[in-house]
Amino acid sequence: MIHAYDKNYLSRSQSILAVMLDFAVYDLNISLEDFFEKFLNSKISSSFENGNTSVLSGKSGVELALDVINDYSKADSYRPSLDRSPEYWTGWALAYFQWYSGLKFNQINKYIPITEIYGMYNPYHEMDVSQFCDHLNELYASRKTASNLKIKRLEAGISQSELAQMAEVSVRTIQQYEQKQKNINAASTETVIRIAKALNCSVQDLMEL
Repeated sequence: MIHAYDKNYLSRSQSILAVMLDFAVYDLNISLEDFFEKFLNSKISSSFENGNTSVLSGKSGVELALDVINDYSKADSYRPSLDRSPEYWTGWALAYFQWYSGLKFNQINKYIPITEIYGMYNPYHEMDVSQFCDHLNELYASRKTASNLKIKRLEAGISQSELAQMAEVSVRTIQQYEQKQKNINAASTETVIRIAKALNCSVQDLMEL
């Protein structure tokens, strides 16, 4: 599996997202759902999920939370607690899964909303994070019925035959990948690159869990 970014930044990213959510709820008095929606709509989200070092290394979770809401009046109000809140765990666990899966936060939230992840605090905060990831993988796969290839093709507004011609593969091959009769993750690098180029997306956008 291709991870979202270098693992050296993982621990830092978990801490940052954990503090962001905890600070937003308890110090900014914004609901978890509302703040996360603001986060998803901000440039910080895409920078974060791509491993942008200016986000993962340059600022604290508090600073990024204030960037998300564009209000710095409460910059000095954060008082971290020794007891990790469910919101803190939610950010910590979600950051790990985003890195592990390589999915974008919007992709995850579409099928597994942040409030549902928050509801997993019990029992998953007492388990190894790999068990949490396994559970989210199962949920995501069961709820997302369309393949990434089909989603990207429809977004591009082209037919299977048009894509096949542009990517220099057979229509049947496109159909098999879309219907998951063949695993696109096992396709040759050259083939996937041609398909991604035709759809104007990244190779990672076409990969499946």
